[in-house]
Amino acid sequence: MMAGGRTISVLGATGSIGASTLDLVRRDRAAWRVVALTANGNAAALAALAIEFGAEIAVVAEAAALPELRAALAGTGIEAAAGEGALVEAAARGADLTVAAIVGCAGLAPTMAAIEQGRTVALANKEALVSAGEVMTAAVARSGATLLPVDSEHNAIFQCLAGSDMADVRWITLTASGGPFRDWPLERLAHATPAEAVKHPNWSMGAKISVDSATMMNKGLEYIEAFHLFPVGIERLRIIVHPQSVVHSMVEYRDGSTLAQLGPSDMRVPIASALAWPRRMDTPCAPLDLAAIGELTFRAPDEQRFPATRLARQAAHAGGAIPAVLNAANEVAVAAFLAGQLAFTSIAAQVEATLGRFAPPAPACLADVIAVDAEARARTREMLEPA
Repeated sequence: MMAGGRTISVLGATGSIGASTLDLVRRDRAAWRVVALTANGNAAALAALAIEFGAEIAVVAEAAALPELRAALAGTGIEAAAGEGALVEAAARGADLTVAAIVGCAGLAPTMAAIEQGRTVALANKEALVSAGEVMTAAVARSGATLLPVDSEHNAIFQCLAGSDMADVRWITLTASGGPFRDWPLERLAHATPAEAVKHPNWSMGAKISVDSATMMNKGLEYIEAFHLFPVGIERLRIIVHPQSVVHSMVEYRDGSTLAQLGPSDMRVPIASALAWPRRMDTPCAPLDLAAIGELTFRAPDEQRFPATRLARQAAHAGGAIPAVLNAANEVAVAAFLAGQLAFTSIAAQVEATLGRFAPPAPACLADVIAVDAEARARTREMLEPA
């Protein structure tokens, strides 16, 4: 194991965010000492990373993968563990920086454990702030932790704010590519296929988040995240469609100045911002060639064709458990679409139907959030079942 350097844990090391994070760490090994790496069930890939980076512990969420992980790490001195409790324990080891990139509600408890250590957490888990925003932000306040956003849009806003007084902010504008269907007429959207929906024009992403981009729900979820990260009030948050995905978000101040963060469509840029904060670091990303790009265009979102942003805005206004219901219902509806069981235009309609039938009380703790999530999923699945 390397001596010296800042300590780092990567929760979700084998996913796209984890891979991009470790690519940056790999380029400056002397600056980092790896504490914990986790994965869902890919024991072979996790073991290889743990050995390469000299991690203290490697954890798989799936208990069935533990024997393979232990065998791969035999004789290395690296601990191997499995299960939710082990994920939480790894997150609580108090690394200087914890990258929270476990997808879904499985990432809630480990992210909370990292926050409670009062150190720095680079947040890439949407559910943390969408489903548990009030619970998580209260934990940040109690522990004194620093929360750094990794999503490209939120990291862009963070950079544009740069410690400014929130009272000076007139607007925070989240940019959206509009996804692969941004120019499709409404009647054609009803026949969109999963294969078409996952072909994002600008970013390389997984199937679920690609569908969220196609429906604009991804931007709606980011709207809710922004509400918790940047306390300027819902009325000062807005969304604009920017097909080139070069301007990642903007902040307009009361004096009329607008600051925008531009960069390539490469997640290593916002991750590097979080890793090096409050300084900067080198990345292998190609610099922007604005002359080659030629033009940057913007247009208002169309909530008739893409109602997801309206649903998310309403959920943010409602607060409490409603954003968790929105998120859970959307995940079930997207899975049904990807399985060929639901039309593309029915995804948002199904989310709206669940919101109309399930309005639980505000969660007081993380266990409440997880319970709301489970119930919302169950109710959405029941509604999807044929009569």
